[in-house]
Amino acid sequence: MKIKDLTKNKIYRKPWNWIPSLYFAEGLPYVMVMTVSGILYKRLGISNADIALYTSWLYLPWTVKPLWSPIVDMFGTKRRWVFTMQSLVAALFGCIAFALHLPSFFIFTLIVFAFMAFASATHDIAADGFYILGLNQADQSVFVGVRSVCFRIAMIAGQGGLVFLAGSLEPHWGITAAWSAMFIAAAVLFGSLSLFHRLFLPYPESDKPSHRAESENFKKEFVRAFVLFFRRKDIGIVLSFLLLYRFAEAQLVKLVPPFLLDARARGGLGLSTREVGVVYGTVGILALVAGGLIGGYVISRQGLRWWLWPMAVIMHAPDLAFVYLSHVLPTNLYFINLAVAAEQFGYGFGFTAYAMYMIYVSRGEYATAHYAVCTGIMALGMMLPGMFSGKIQELLGYQNFFFWVVLSTIPGFIVTALVKIPEDFGKKQTVEST
Repeated sequence: MKIKDLTKNKIYRKPWNWIPSLYFAEGLPYVMVMTVSGILYKRLGISNADIALYTSWLYLPWTVKPLWSPIVDMFGTKRRWVFTMQSLVAALFGCIAFALHLPSFFIFTLIVFAFMAFASATHDIAADGFYILGLNQADQSVFVGVRSVCFRIAMIAGQGGLVFLAGSLEPHWGITAAWSAMFIAAAVLFGSLSLFHRLFLPYPESDKPSHRAESENFKKEFVRAFVLFFRRKDIGIVLSFLLLYRFAEAQLVKLVPPFLLDARARGGLGLSTREVGVVYGTVGILALVAGGLIGGYVISRQGLRWWLWPMAVIMHAPDLAFVYLSHVLPTNLYFINLAVAAEQFGYGFGFTAYAMYMIYVSRGEYATAHYAVCTGIMALGMMLPGMFSGKIQELLGYQNFFFWVVLSTIPGFIVTALVKIPEDFGKKQTVEST
């Protein structure tokens, strides 16, 4: 029986049979590139300055991915792009496992991570497009929350489960062999996902390559939408908010894993790789998810304008936890978990305001294109501050660096004061009526 005939069976077309795995596959390479790479390099002795600088560059594909989205539309189906990119990511995981044993492992693995970032960003374009084509409008609304949850589960699996696996193997196999085995496991997992989606993704009738004329028109419309976005009267405030609201978090996120792993004599907490997998990769992510869910709920009740300032405060205030941790250097793992969870909850809660603001400024005729521009600027806002955060930490030490992070929240408060939000934007009844 042909694969296409098999997948015509309705049981394989049910959204629950492919949406969770699709968005798990979207989240795993992202967290491996953006977070797990930093933990890997720290365990292999790379300096904080180099970790922050070079891994921040890996944000670039997500920053500019709207620019090559027409290519995904013009050549092949979204379905084929999805499992092809997943196969490529699986192969790249295997390449990292091999490259870790080379003398110049840092350069080679960075190159592979860069390819993985581009493959993952391309997969995002195809997966999000396939989500729209594969579901009716009602199901698109129903499963939007499922998408987010499965993406976060992937973060726990990568930042928590796979890091925990590497940490469990380190005492027995050594650091390099342990992490190599972990990336082989990731390759097998992702290869299995690719095969699963090759077999069981549905075949939407509308999933066809765009005609060249349609693609040219799309590019013209995107350029027009891009120009209109930057001709807004309030573009200065919009850009300032998108770039600076997370200015402190962009620096903090790059140095949390090194701080947790560094020896106490160097100002760190001296946790093992396994402990970091639990503290930052599991407890922290669960708190992040909880913050996001609660943030979305409270905005739906009272609107973004009412919650904007509380969310900005709740997002930034827990950064003080790392000032305390760096001065006291506690050994109680439960207390460390609590501090990290508080910071991650605050970030998840406060980021909800950021996400809703992107939706607010994207409204109108070119909502999809404008939102894509916003996500690119969002990634740029994380990339640029993160690039230099490691050097700042090495110059100041952990204690003074976390003081600097607290000071870096000031631009976030300033841009929060500048934005103007309609009173009822974000309320449930408003969303339902638009």
